[in-house]
Amino acid sequence: MKQYDLIVIGAGSGLDVATNAANNGWKVAIVEKGPMGGTCLNRGCIPSKMLIHCADVAYGIDQAKKFGIETKGYKVDWEGIINRVNGVVDSDSDAILKYIESMDNLDLYNEEGKFIDKKIIQVGNYSITSPRIVIAAGTRPAIPDIDGINNINFMTSKEALRQTNQPKHLVILGGGYISCELAHFYGSLGTEITILQRNILLVPGEDYELAKKYTDIYKQRFNVYVGITTELIEKENNIIVVHYKDQTGKKRKVTADQLLVATGRVSNSDILNTAEAGIELNEKGYIETDEFMRTNVDGIWAFGDIAGKYFFKHSANQESIYLNYNLFNDKHPAPVDYSAMPHAIFGSPQIAGVGQTEEELNKLGIDFKVGRCVFRDTGMGDALLDDHGLVKVLADHEGTILGCHIIGPEASTLIHEPILAMKAGLKVDAISYMIHVHPALSEVIERAFADIGN
Repeated sequence: MKQYDLIVIGAGSGLDVATNAANNGWKVAIVEKGPMGGTCLNRGCIPSKMLIHCADVAYGIDQAKKFGIETKGYKVDWEGIINRVNGVVDSDSDAILKYIESMDNLDLYNEEGKFIDKKIIQVGNYSITSPRIVIAAGTRPAIPDIDGINNINFMTSKEALRQTNQPKHLVILGGGYISCELAHFYGSLGTEITILQRNILLVPGEDYELAKKYTDIYKQRFNVYVGITTELIEKENNIIVVHYKDQTGKKRKVTADQLLVATGRVSNSDILNTAEAGIELNEKGYIETDEFMRTNVDGIWAFGDIAGKYFFKHSANQESIYLNYNLFNDKHPAPVDYSAMPHAIFGSPQIAGVGQTEEELNKLGIDFKVGRCVFRDTGMGDALLDDHGLVKVLADHEGTILGCHIIGPEASTLIHEPILAMKAGLKVDAISYMIHVHPALSEVIERAFADIGN
């Protein structure tokens, strides 16, 4: 059995923790079956956003006519797009592997690991142990229990980002952010899209007003059926047939040449055999941690998606910063600061948010005011001919910002002004009185915040 100062399971954000410890003189083991870089680099945010930008370009061409610009069409090199993006991703992953292999204090176990005792991990033919173990092993796609689904060669987000043959018709199960982003990518480049969503809204975790607007927009672009129950999936003459009940209970079916399952994520804690280590999980299978990312087992920490607090790369990066500190200051650890945690959806239009929604505030019984501005009421919004964009600000009667939610072009960028204000403890007037460039799109933020006082 080999002894280490630290074992890190997972080479996504876990890599930051492992390399920091190794650079500070600790003997470190990384357990990662690969590829290096974790979900974000290989199967998530990086390749998806590179592909989505291609969709943005194509969708922009399709919308050119409303600006008085006639186009003569274009040809999509689907395989070329997929290969280019994944060539970049694979190159970056290989560079991470070479970096790991170059470090003297870092050993890579390029296989799946499992706990066989409280502080002992079996990796292939090796048993390794350490007084300190960090678990950053993430999540995987959830597969719903639907009759016949295991007989179908369906895609998850992992395969969808490397699909070299463009489907003519893609059925997507689920209506969360992964579904909506991939619908935009595939649909903008010519695939017919059908979304089957159990909830009555797409992206139902968003502020209701924005989720309703988003659902209506996607219904104009794609075949979207909400409030449905999927009952059976089968294959007939190489055609996938999905049987479902609509909102009225009527039985219906849809056919396609490819199926994408995007119905959420599940924790990888079961793969790690965490029960052998005595690690406590919550009711959804995520590892329970305290404010310092400590599990119930002394000397074992967990962070990132597998800890189930937030499911973003930027939240995992934030946690890794604190964990780097806490590993070396275990007598006086620092609690992770999750304040003003933002998120964004990179479909078309984009959605971004920070803080609480109107529904959450009502549920808590908190009195608040609402400020709004539609993009079209600004100079740049009018120039963009944007008919859907909206900024919605929520604040208490003393001007404390409780939340901000945006739908529209560049929402993922515009949200940073409210994030900064909330993080700094600034109030509504700090933004409404600040001078904004005219006629930049950021004026929509200024006017939404000014509307709070009206």
